[in-house]
Amino acid sequence: MKANTAIGIGAGIACLLLSVILEGGNPAALIEIPAFVIVAGGTGCATFASTTLEQMKRVPALYKKAFRGNDIDAHAAIQQMVKLAEKARRDGLLALEDDLERLDDPFTRKGVQLVIDGTDSDLLHSILESELDGMSERHGANTHIFATAGGFAPTLGIIGTVLSLVHVLENLSSPSTLGHAIAGACVATLYGVGSANLIFLPVANKLKELASEELSFRHMQLEAILSIQAGDNPRMLGEKLEAFLPPALRSNVAAGEKADPPAEMKEAA
Repeated sequence: MKANTAIGIGAGIACLLLSVILEGGNPAALIEIPAFVIVAGGTGCATFASTTLEQMKRVPALYKKAFRGNDIDAHAAIQQMVKLAEKARRDGLLALEDDLERLDDPFTRKGVQLVIDGTDSDLLHSILESELDGMSERHGANTHIFATAGGFAPTLGIIGTVLSLVHVLENLSSPSTLGHAIAGACVATLYGVGSANLIFLPVANKLKELASEELSFRHMQLEAILSIQAGDNPRMLGEKLEAFLPPALRSNVAAGEKADPPAEMKEAA
């Protein structure tokens, strides 16, 4: 389920509010603008100080990716590579040039282009592996943003609580307001710990999972490209590529199962 991250975060926040209601409290009491400013603003500034402007600009797109998931159709990709292998074996590697424009995925298109250009297999493998290494580093940086925010948020929440308590201690002469003031001071800690464990860390973990999924998919494509260059049997190629999939998701692609062309997959690079 691609929407599980959004559902999980939403359900977690709902459970938190429900617990407040069951305790006889009012969720509106959790609205504290000063606490929100120091936690949200402080976490954002501390995270910005730990990364680059370019990475921070990607945060909205990374949230979207975490909530939407990867657009990967491994079966369709395998079917496509098997067809390319059949054509290359029948008509030669140069015949694949007619299919380049129909390859929406940049990684696959680059690999097939290198095959058509007659690139040595070792050099081809090195070039595409470098692409994967670069992709892995970029995904790691994307995950690092949210992991960093998840580390700063609880600390900023505690700082917000301490600042509020300092203000409370300055006004001990008004006992009637102490209860509300102390309760408000604790909200900052709630914001910090809650945002870290219900938003930042779950998103970081989801991005890490998506990166691992995409990396496995790219390695499958790399294996397919090298096999096409080597002139491997298309049926055996299908069996080899399906080994990258969990047993429950495998199908008899090599035997000619129909599949739609893979949708273009845009990595959060």
